[in-house]
Amino acid sequence: MKRFVKNILIGAALLLAGCSSEPQTGTDRKVEELLGQMTLREKVGQMNQLSGGAWLAETAAKGEVGSILNCVDPAEINAVQRAAVEESRLGIPILVSRDVIHGFRTIFPIPIGQAATFDPAIVEKGARIAAVEATASGVKWTFSPMLDIARDPRWGRVAEGAGEDPYLDVQMGVAMVKGYQGDDLNDPTSMAACIKHFVGYGAAEGGRDYNSTMISERSLRNTYFPAFKATAEAGAATLMTSFNEIDGIPSTGNRWLLKNILRDEWGWDGMVVTDWNSAGEMIAHGFSRDLKHTAEQAINAGVDMDMMSYGFIQYVEELVKEGKVSEKEIDRAVRNILKLKFDLGLFENPYVDETASAKVDYAPEHLEAAKQCALESAILLKNSNDVLPLDKAKTILVTGPLADAPYEQMGTWAFDGQQEHTVTPLEALREEYNVIWEPGLAYSRDRNTKDFAKVRSAASRADAAVVIVGEEAILSGEAHSLSNLDLQGAQSELIAEVAKAGKPVVVVVMAGRPLTIERDLENCDAMLYSFHPGTMGGPAIADLIKGKAVPSGKLPMTFLRDAGQAPFYYNHNNSGRPCNGTETLLNDIPIAAGQTSLGCTSYYLDTGYGPLFPFGYGLSYTTFKYGNPVLDKAEYGRSDVITVSFELKNTGDREGTEVAQLYVQDLVGSVVRPVKELKGFQRVTLAPGETRTVTFDLPVAELAFWNIDMEHVVEPGDFKLWVAGDSASGEPVGFAVL
Repeated sequence: MKRFVKNILIGAALLLAGCSSEPQTGTDRKVEELLGQMTLREKVGQMNQLSGGAWLAETAAKGEVGSILNCVDPAEINAVQRAAVEESRLGIPILVSRDVIHGFRTIFPIPIGQAATFDPAIVEKGARIAAVEATASGVKWTFSPMLDIARDPRWGRVAEGAGEDPYLDVQMGVAMVKGYQGDDLNDPTSMAACIKHFVGYGAAEGGRDYNSTMISERSLRNTYFPAFKATAEAGAATLMTSFNEIDGIPSTGNRWLLKNILRDEWGWDGMVVTDWNSAGEMIAHGFSRDLKHTAEQAINAGVDMDMMSYGFIQYVEELVKEGKVSEKEIDRAVRNILKLKFDLGLFENPYVDETASAKVDYAPEHLEAAKQCALESAILLKNSNDVLPLDKAKTILVTGPLADAPYEQMGTWAFDGQQEHTVTPLEALREEYNVIWEPGLAYSRDRNTKDFAKVRSAASRADAAVVIVGEEAILSGEAHSLSNLDLQGAQSELIAEVAKAGKPVVVVVMAGRPLTIERDLENCDAMLYSFHPGTMGGPAIADLIKGKAVPSGKLPMTFLRDAGQAPFYYNHNNSGRPCNGTETLLNDIPIAAGQTSLGCTSYYLDTGYGPLFPFGYGLSYTTFKYGNPVLDKAEYGRSDVITVSFELKNTGDREGTEVAQLYVQDLVGSVVRPVKELKGFQRVTLAPGETRTVTFDLPVAELAFWNIDMEHVVEPGDFKLWVAGDSASGEPVGFAVL
């Protein structure tokens, strides 16, 4: 009872503070009132995040933990929360966090799959659903979205981001932040987003996770910062530091990043958390002497909360006494933490209804949205002789290790999805066809070909074969880098074996990254690529194969012929000797050739220059014709808006959706500019034979870049502009900026 009365008095004091006439927000006044009552130990406790559940109640009662992660049991969460609110001296609630990356219970396609939709609206809807389900279990903070530009598919975490393009990264990131946080963080169904990893983590050398990066300040500003800045401006509540170093300084100890850029230049006022023990890992980097030193460096750099290094709780009081960390820095950090807790409504409503999750998990409307996202994310890479859709087939062979793998189908970082709720392609195809089921392989890495004869025999008895291959979920995501991007195990051999039966072969790939599938394309008539599609991936794939839906996904990353081409991305700078397509390839070199240069351009002797498929590529069951783009003017001032219009016609006999893409090239700059940059896209749905005029409005200000003087400006000069269905198509028109 005494504890309860104490909390009531504190709450009353906070409310009174909120009614004062000081020029602060109500939340600011509440934060200052509470901060003024806290001991140094209690402040440091708020800066400490630990992994666990009910067993942390004792720590919470002592005020030595501000946040917990990896607990989704409402009863356990309430036990910790009760200890913090009713037993600690000041009753400050715990902030509960979780990696809710592409859904909580209802699993949506992995983020790179969501990026393939080029549909921010469905991405925002997915994040909203994730927030509704996660908050019902007590989770109020997610470590998403990941905004790392990724141009090397060997890096396993490409699965978690939007791919290689800064513009697409901005659109997907902002959509996720809006979805997670809703219109008001105080809404019980809203949870705080965490933009990560700040910054450059996706540029890890060789695609090896946690590896070094070599990024100039100009590249940071032009390529890696934009999505962080845009999501910060969109109201992202928190930010996570990255594992990597930038110019020799680990991000968790980088004052320039966390203070000069994030706070001073961008004016962002959210809360900064480390990644899991990224503070402690500064010792291995050779940047810190010991854990005490890491705590000093991280706090002084601008970190607010430490995730799982234990350095803050062990050493900060000592560092303050020694004058190595000022209490002003501690107060700055705790203000940000307390403000977030007030904004999330945790002081008013710290507990979770332990029956709430049963009412929202896997709700029918959630499953329908997940299916729609999976439909839009699938990319048709090949469709010889219009094999797809299989709308006339009666009996089909279904084979392959991913055809009936509900756990693998959910993909990486799907901690809380339940595989019994996952509908696989095999299940869904059985609703549409007479299915002959022969797995062929037990799992993606399986090399045992003992059942191949049975598979081939079954294929000969079917009207068509659907081979569903790809990656197990564990093969992509954090710490899952690969140097060989071919299909694992004997999957390519399985596809080739099925092709020998002479029946139409449709290959579906479910994977966490772009794989090198050139040899597999030769052994199939059609290929659908579906980045791990989540709970409702099966019905989505079945609808696409049957023709109940039409593919509209586009590649968010360039697909390579060979892993040796990595890193490869469409929006690269030109060399002084760009490839022109007439170069001599390996098998064209004469025997005993003279020791002369071959081609004298930037390319590989064995794979040439171009990719297998360019960024933005994706076919449909219909065809689209682009008219020539027309600009409203030939010359523009720097405050103008460029209006470009063109006619888009559906020239086929099915309704379809095309993702029309707008690209620009700045021909000459004070620093070298990319050969193309995405500046807009629209999803356009057209009936058979329908023609529509499509218009893009592009502010000239969006042509700005960080120039030779490190100024963000639009430089005058000549430009090219394309509208097309991918980054390698279309005829350009020119314009000038004065």
